[in-house]
Amino acid sequence: MASGQAFSRTSVRRVNGGPVDEQFDDLLAVEEPLEIRLGFRKDGQLTHRAISITMRTPGDDADLAAGFLFTEGILRLPDEIIQIRHCGLKIGTGKGAIEQASALNTNTIRVDLRDDVAVDLKRLERHFYTSSSCGVCGKGSIEALHTGARRLPHDGFRVGGDVIHSLPAMLRTSQNIFDQTGGLHASALFDRDGDIDLIKEDVGRHNALDKVIGEKFLDGETPLSERILMVSGRASFELVQKALMAGIPILAAVGAPSSLAVELAREFGMTLIGFVRDGRFNMYCGAERVELKRRNSPEISEK
Repeated sequence: MASGQAFSRTSVRRVNGGPVDEQFDDLLAVEEPLEIRLGFRKDGQLTHRAISITMRTPGDDADLAAGFLFTEGILRLPDEIIQIRHCGLKIGTGKGAIEQASALNTNTIRVDLRDDVAVDLKRLERHFYTSSSCGVCGKGSIEALHTGARRLPHDGFRVGGDVIHSLPAMLRTSQNIFDQTGGLHASALFDRDGDIDLIKEDVGRHNALDKVIGEKFLDGETPLSERILMVSGRASFELVQKALMAGIPILAAVGAPSSLAVELAREFGMTLIGFVRDGRFNMYCGAERVELKRRNSPEISEK
């Protein structure tokens, strides 16, 4: 398998209890490490530092790196970046002054910052390794819950309950790589009418969200104050934190939220919805942003 592909082919033997086993080729979601390096000035000297290694599905690496740095509070604005590139590659310029890493034949990507951008080194200490399953975990993550996130305003952004019901089907039909491998998470942005704006897939749920937020961040479209975020799995505290950093008011998940995710969403004024499937959903906080059509109660006649 060449590096940079989102899926690979492998031979599988299926045992089904019959007299003959079935042999066939199957597609697997690719999981490869990506080292994110940061280039910045420290005491007047150019410094390059590895700040994270994440297991991800190759593709949209520049968006992933930018989204990670933004949602972790290391970057505030896209123009703080000089270029983003895979190490060792000489490629063309992409969005504005940012050199986009469009060729994927390396697993190290570097984000170079302007000389006048101050980097909080303490923010970098908690990040060296993240897995595809749970992102950054542990004591450092708990302490960083309030890193740069602001309470979301109640500015009139509301959606209908029918829109929430429609999200899982819209998400599923847009998961192109999932259709081929069955092994990827997805994060998608929707507008108030339930129309899909952007979707990303990855073996890591936090990577899929970083790719979504990273693209919007590089395009100068954050905060995402009029968007609904739908994720294909459970709603962890880290996904809530990243969504808060991007200013997303509504987060909906196919699965369950964690207790810490609910606490964080409630504290910062986010609408958090779980178990969005099979024509139902649970609202854990921020229900005022969802307009529900109530069924008329049957009249009770006295005899």
